[in-house]
Amino acid sequence: MTMDRKMLWPFGFFIFISYIIFLADTADYNFAFRVVGHIPYGDKICHALLYGMMAFLLNYGLGFRKLHLFGVMAITPYMGSVIVLVFATLEECSQYYIPSRTFDLWDLVADFVGVGLVSLRRRRYSTVSLSKKSDLCIRHWGE
Repeated sequence: MTMDRKMLWPFGFFIFISYIIFLADTADYNFAFRVVGHIPYGDKICHALLYGMMAFLLNYGLGFRKLHLFGVMAITPYMGSVIVLVFATLEECSQYYIPSRTFDLWDLVADFVGVGLVSLRRRRYSTVSLSKKSDLCIRHWGE
């Protein structure tokens, strides 16, 4: 069984986030952690950026597949966004049980904001040819 090439990006980014979580869980605060700590709200900004990027990449990898909950809801969230929100919630709640970490509701809010902004600004790759004479194509976002 071969992995779809589109899933390599979210898989790689998941490994990256897992490494960051491992460093934080083991209290191994390197240079990057110290720099982020000196930026006002740097921790929250990084939470939003990392989880927003993870949601975008997973949505891309899953072909922007939507969940149709109960068949009657007008809101149909992206499957990747839901997976990332569940992961972020579990990871943040697990910090309550790790001695070197502290649960912070605002970190979870930042995770939800990052995923929410990416999901609201939903986009898909499509190719539009400019003319018959030109082989030039524009990659643009939109539905």
